[in-house]
Order: sequence, then C-alpha cells, then structure tokens
Amino acid sequence: MIWFRKKDTAGLDAPRAAGGRVARDRDVSNNEVFGRWTEGIARGMGTPWFLLLLSVFCLAWLIWNTVAPDGWRFDSAALGFTALTLILSLQASYAAPMILLAQNRQDDRDRVQIEQDRQRAERNLADTEFLAREVVALRLAIKDLPDRDFVRAELRALLAELAAEDDADDRDADATGDAGRADAR
Repeated sequence: MIWFRKKDTAGLDAPRAAGGRVARDRDVSNNEVFGRWTEGIARGMGTPWFLLLLSVFCLAWLIWNTVAPDGWRFDSAALGFTALTLILSLQASYAAPMILLAQNRQDDRDRVQIEQDRQRAERNLADTEFLAREVVALRLAIKDLPDRDFVRAELRALLAELAAEDDADDRDADATGDAGRADAR
C-alpha cells in the first residue's frame, strides 16, 4: 500500500508559518488569546499593587521562617531561604519573556498606528494642497470680478445717464408741447 502525504488544502495566498506549514486561522486566534493573556499578566506585574503584594509576601515569608518555631518553618534562614529564592527566580524567569512578548505586540500595534498616521498625514497634505490650489483659483477669479467701488461708480454713471436721458425727454416733451401750442394759435 502506498502512503500519500496529505497536501495542504490552503491556496497560495495563505501565509506559511515557521517550519513551512501553512498558518491556520485557529493558530492565529490561539496566538492572539495567548498574547492577550500574557499582556494582561505583564500589565498586572507593572502595577504598584503587584510590587506591594510581592513585597508583603516576601516580608511575611522571611518573618515566618525566622520567628516561627522550628517545627513550623519550611524554609531555612541558614540555607539563605532557598525556596523563596527559587520562587522569585521562577517568577522572574516567566515575567521577563511575558514582558518582552507584550512589548513586541505593543511595538507591532505602534507600527500599524504609525503607518495609519502616515497615510492620514499624506491624505491631509493632499487635501490641503488641493484646497490651497482652489483658494488661489478663487483669488484669481475674484481679481477679475468688479469690486464694490467699481460697481458703485458704474451705478452712479448709469444713474447720471438715466437722469440726463430723463432731462432730455422732459425737454423734448416741453419742446413738442410748445410747438403744438404754437401751431394751435
């Protein structure tokens, strides 16, 4: 019997993960959940409350293993509080990678935000340049338009012309009226 290797059913557009296997949505969602979980822990470790509680825990540990009766002690001061040292080393060995992971994820988010800000700035610059060109075009168009003083002067000239025509019409009417009266005599 011939055994065939199962082919990846994903197309060429699916990204390959480390090791050459095709990344699945499930992997991405699991990584996202794990990343959020580690960010939550790293965020918690960066608070004053965590430092206060860790200090109280260590102080209680040291006092208990120093003052308590010998039968009740579980970590010897003579051996340098070995169990406490191991616990704190274990906590530090997990905290450092979690903090780095959270920092890397924040760097990725910052990189995406910077790219979006750059694109937004490019759009704003293009919009500003377009508006500046439009303002210049409007200024040039306004220069060709008559201003208020020009319009007033033109209106005054028209009024004067109309008044002159009106006076001429009145004189003509008076002249024709005088001529008609002279013919009637």
